Amino acid sequence: MQTCLPIESAFPKAHHSLQSRVVWGSRVVTVGGDAPVRVQSMTNTDTVDAIGTAIQVKELALAGSEMVRITVNTPEAAAAVPYVREQLDRMGIDVPLIGDFHYNGHRLLTDYPACAQALSKYRINPGNVGKGNKRDTQFGQMIEAALRWNKVVRIGVNWGSLDQELLASLMDENSARSAPWDARQVMYEALITSAIDSAQRAEDMGMRRDQIILSCKVSGVQDLISVYRELARRTDHALHLGLTEAGMGTKGTVASATALSILLQEGIGDTIRVSLTPQPGEARTQEVVIASEILQALGLRTFVPSVTACPGCGRTTSTTFQELAKQIDDFLRAQIPVWREQYPGVEGLRVAVMGCIVNGPGESKHADIGISLPGSGEAPAAPVFIDGEKRLTLRGDNIAQEFQAIVENYIEKRFGTHAVAQPY
Repeated sequence: MQTCLPIESAFPKAHHSLQSRVVWGSRVVTVGGDAPVRVQSMTNTDTVDAIGTAIQVKELALAGSEMVRITVNTPEAAAAVPYVREQLDRMGIDVPLIGDFHYNGHRLLTDYPACAQALSKYRINPGNVGKGNKRDTQFGQMIEAALRWNKVVRIGVNWGSLDQELLASLMDENSARSAPWDARQVMYEALITSAIDSAQRAEDMGMRRDQIILSCKVSGVQDLISVYRELARRTDHALHLGLTEAGMGTKGTVASATALSILLQEGIGDTIRVSLTPQPGEARTQEVVIASEILQALGLRTFVPSVTACPGCGRTTSTTFQELAKQIDDFLRAQIPVWREQYPGVEGLRVAVMGCIVNGPGESKHADIGISLPGSGEAPAAPVFIDGEKRLTLRGDNIAQEFQAIVENYIEKRFGTHAVAQPY
């Protein structure tokens, strides 16, 4: 007879990372250690447009992004960063900003101290901070800025801009081995070595280990899993996860969900970003929604109330349940930025909108509040279940509006300030 493992044995021990503190004003976002896995995102605006950038940062923050990265690539962009921060503060958006630096970050952080101060974290790519003798000097200037302003850094290695001198050196070493690695293994080692060696140089200059976050981003799912498993084995730095170019639509969504879920389930990863190429006309916030849903599906975080809905079949030829499920889901997502403060704990609400009698009543009973709409040939009645019990039945043409009102009333009574004193 097969013996079942205890539940706790089914989940591997976490990668024990150091805890960093990303700060802006009174807002502190802890990363690593026992902190929850954090969601990041990045703007695609021209940072020189301070108003447009601030607006997009606000949208990303309201969607659930806990840190937002902005491009700092020119003197004009560096000069605009304090104004982006100022606009956000005026709007009451205290999300920390991360400066994304490539090639000239050493000059921008040195020449624009207001930019260096307004950012909460610097992203440094060791593959393009400079070549030859300039590399260590220019990397050092960026670390000096982080030390001067007491900022966290992410040393972000990317296989698309890997340090070619390091890669060539490792390839020479590999060719001398009695049993050489294949080229992919050498590339993995170059990514990991670049990250760890760069972190050590930063520590030698005076940075604390808990001020440093590492990433080794690639575009392939299996490559990402292999690299991060080894990186987690060799360092206790907090780790940022993400495919460097996930792609568009379902391809990017599935690739990101697959890679990140496997690593997160193994306890690897402290911050994540879904680098999704937006569909034409699609909101930038979609990458935040997907990242949040990955964490929520794994049971690691709770961001928004969940809506369970059946996929539909020959029993549900009407689109009523689909329309109601979307309406309720859109409503809950739109309200959650306000409700987080007004109704603590509402993120954990479970709603079911089902389309026929087969699974409808059972799923509705398992949810906090659920409705089972009539399928094809069923009586035109929709029983509503609250906390596992059937409470009422809706009929007529206004079922959608009535059910939404019931959901709102339930939320107020259960999660409101005086929820304990009120019956459901």
